[in-house]
Amino acid sequence: MNGTTGTTGTTPNVIVVGSGPTGLLLAGDLATAGVPVTLLEKRSADLGNLSRAFVLHARTLEQFDARGLADEVEEAGRPLDRLRLFGRLTVALDTLPSRFNHLLVIPQYEVEKALRRRAAEAGAEFRYETEVTGVEQDADGVTVTVRTPAGEAEELRADYVVGTDGMRSAVRNALGLDFPGRSVIRSVVLADVRLAEEPETLLTVNAVGDAFAFLAPFGDGYYRVIGWNRARDVPDSEPLDLDEVREVTRRALGRDFGMHDARWMSRFHSDERQAPAYRVGRVFLAGDAAHVHTPAGGQGMNTGLQDAANLSWKLAQVIHGHARPELLDTYQAERHPVGRSVLRSSGGIVRLAMARRPWTLALRAALTAFLGTAAPARRRAVGRLTGIGYRYPAPRGAHRLTGTRVPDVALAGGGRLHEALRGGRFVLITPDAYDDERGAARKDRLAVERWASDRRTALLVRPDGYVAWACGTADASAVEAALAAHVG
Repeated sequence: MNGTTGTTGTTPNVIVVGSGPTGLLLAGDLATAGVPVTLLEKRSADLGNLSRAFVLHARTLEQFDARGLADEVEEAGRPLDRLRLFGRLTVALDTLPSRFNHLLVIPQYEVEKALRRRAAEAGAEFRYETEVTGVEQDADGVTVTVRTPAGEAEELRADYVVGTDGMRSAVRNALGLDFPGRSVIRSVVLADVRLAEEPETLLTVNAVGDAFAFLAPFGDGYYRVIGWNRARDVPDSEPLDLDEVREVTRRALGRDFGMHDARWMSRFHSDERQAPAYRVGRVFLAGDAAHVHTPAGGQGMNTGLQDAANLSWKLAQVIHGHARPELLDTYQAERHPVGRSVLRSSGGIVRLAMARRPWTLALRAALTAFLGTAAPARRRAVGRLTGIGYRYPAPRGAHRLTGTRVPDVALAGGGRLHEALRGGRFVLITPDAYDDERGAARKDRLAVERWASDRRTALLVRPDGYVAWACGTADASAVEAALAAHVG
């Protein structure tokens, strides 16, 4: 088929719509788990090198490490262990309780390159120039109507569909779901340029009065410039020239760094929106199809990738018959609150950065001072920004660790957790050797490990790195009950 890479040769269990980072990670996870998956993309196979996002945070890098991709993306990017906000607040990342105690500055297309290769090698089928025009579901599956590269209508059938097709999601629209919210910033200018003067810092960001600007390197000699001038509120369709980009950069950063040779310029507006439901029957939404927010904090791509990591193993468990369909309800319960939190935090950063009224300036000064001196509040804010601070709700009566993220702990024999998670497996960690009576039936889905330390807690870690079950003692009957309930 025209524009197809990767082959499954079978009817897909899952159709993923949209081949951005969220869809690629999801498709790669499903294919790795042995789930036939087809990824539909309305663009051509030559997606170019345009990037919306430029940052991978610590929690996302941990997820990449659990897929054997962290070294590849780290090599393609540049680490940054400190952020400066509002001109006076320095956020130190080198104290993060993570192997990845930094953020990684990396163009989105480099992230997509690694994820696309992984998905294709695992057997995911890619269909480019294929536009979704309708989605209908019944008790047994979902029918997706598409327009093929030849302009013909075709119907595809799958057990489940996931829309990862962005803010203007065809899947969400076909479901008739509202996307409530509003535009927060209009007429943001964007340009990819060369600079005659190299900035002193890897990421350059500041707001002064009515102007905001951000600079980040591609790594190929070009820089992404994002700027906003409150006084220049024009439609996205208004022509943009490099002089306007230079002006807003000078206003916000004090100079324009001698920018020249723009290879791309555009205007856009930044919205804050969230779908009320991430699941409607057999259809799911993830990434920008489920939530969009301001680019402040660089959380957009990261939040979508975390959506995919949460949903993929649950779909695989249900499709293979190892879990009941009710497991899929936890996707909404766990990820919707995170999306809402990101909307609030990213919006708060933008509003404080662009403060100009006396009371908002006073609030920003007070908050900056508070975060600079109150370590617990600062750790909480950094945990939310980097993704490592989120935990998922736990059932009543569950162990206090249930739902928490597990760092890349050392395991007996010299291994570590992220390595044991590879392949989308659960990992059981016990203080002493544990003989899994059903090991042969679960070996492709479960790794049994021991602590490298003298810790006595038994943990069952989900494929996405969060605690599914914990117990203060490694009682064999309790462990087996937990394995039966979660691993199947």
